[in-house]
Amino acid sequence: DQDLPTKGRMTLMKAVRKRSSSNPARIISESFVVVIAIGTLLLWLPISSRDGQFTPLLDSLFTATSATCVTGLVLYDTWTHWNPLGQGVLLMLIQIGGLGLVTLTSFFNLVVGKKLGLRGMKLASESINSTSFGDVPHLLRMIFTFTLTVESIGAVLLGLYFVPAYGLHGVFIAIFLAVSAFCNAGFDILGFLGEYTSLMTFNGRYLVIFTIMALIIVGGLGFIVWNDLLAYRKTKTLLLHTKVVLLTTAFLIFIGTVCFMLFEWNNPATLQPMGMKEKIGASLMQSVTMRTAGFNSVDLYAMRDSTKVFSIVLMFIGAAPGSTGGGIKVTTIAVIIMTAVSIIRGKEEPYLLKRRIAANVVYRSLAILFLGVVTVGVTAITLMATSPLEANGLTGIDATFEAVSAFATVGVSSGSTAIGSPFSKIMLILSMFIGRVGPVSFGLSLAAQQNVSRKLIVPEGRIVVG
Repeated sequence: DQDLPTKGRMTLMKAVRKRSSSNPARIISESFVVVIAIGTLLLWLPISSRDGQFTPLLDSLFTATSATCVTGLVLYDTWTHWNPLGQGVLLMLIQIGGLGLVTLTSFFNLVVGKKLGLRGMKLASESINSTSFGDVPHLLRMIFTFTLTVESIGAVLLGLYFVPAYGLHGVFIAIFLAVSAFCNAGFDILGFLGEYTSLMTFNGRYLVIFTIMALIIVGGLGFIVWNDLLAYRKTKTLLLHTKVVLLTTAFLIFIGTVCFMLFEWNNPATLQPMGMKEKIGASLMQSVTMRTAGFNSVDLYAMRDSTKVFSIVLMFIGAAPGSTGGGIKVTTIAVIIMTAVSIIRGKEEPYLLKRRIAANVVYRSLAILFLGVVTVGVTAITLMATSPLEANGLTGIDATFEAVSAFATVGVSSGSTAIGSPFSKIMLILSMFIGRVGPVSFGLSLAAQQNVSRKLIVPEGRIVVG
């Protein structure tokens, strides 16, 4: 009888471990929490700041979350506040956050010859959005090799400008910007040209701006797409997922460039003073970066409200699944739109590029959209309700702009973050985390157990909608 309490405790511990191991979404969420916690501690210490003082803990947490969730929202100019060590910490957080700690650890386990096992395969598959366990080892190797190759090429191209201009410091600038752009983070260390200027002084320097745009697009397409494209010479076919991502991305970049140029053409605070070359570069850059990257080529605060509203739509849509970008994802919005089109046409099932869309994909897409809207709505209302009186309150557009930027892990700001209250910063932190992990995955990570796929026989109910 005396052994019963001990046995009970052992049984409880086994149950907890079993519940945790059976929930990959929870493990992935916890891995991000661990990285953010370590990053917060390192940024909080005086060794990371230029003035040698402790950075406020909440501000350190905000910055670590923004870097790990590859968002780019900042409370301090990265170059002005953080010394080279602090910038190195941010670079590390961006790289780990862009790929995911689970993806990195799974890859290094393969490198040292350690088998992942069923649980490891399931966890890695969830982390990289793979649909097959058999593809996991190949995808992990491809992700790491592809990332290192693309970031290296980007750093070399950026170095062609920054090294002649700034010497050895230009090497670090090139590496930092290459990693930040590929991971769609939006952090920069160009504050020595002016605080918070980002890429505003590079609109006419196409080597810099086009290299960064290329890195953003490559990182935002997703590793599943690139794996499919690299295998095209053998397969001679592309996945439906790849086709949808490429078509939607191209359309959004084109329409974003045209609309930004039209809306801001005569705005004296943005495009009007620029020459044609600079206007084209700035418009294209804003179209690309607004989808998830966070760099800015114009003064975002000075943009017209119509441009901000359009930017909100681009940010909310975001990049592709399995990428370094955020948002509800281009495939999600494509599925939702085609579902609506199919219903309007009187079809019982949605179709996309002559392929039937599975019901569970439609349900998941609607859940992502709903949870995204709720997260953005709550965050925007909080920002408006808690803004300091000296700011005269935030407008609904600016608050929504900031909320969507956080949730979609974009990182562009209309100035609301800098004047935010402690509570609004906490809400933005939570929004960034949910956006990076994914709203559905975040919800699953909080669930007591994973859903068991089984059909329940219940009476059908009728309800009128519309």
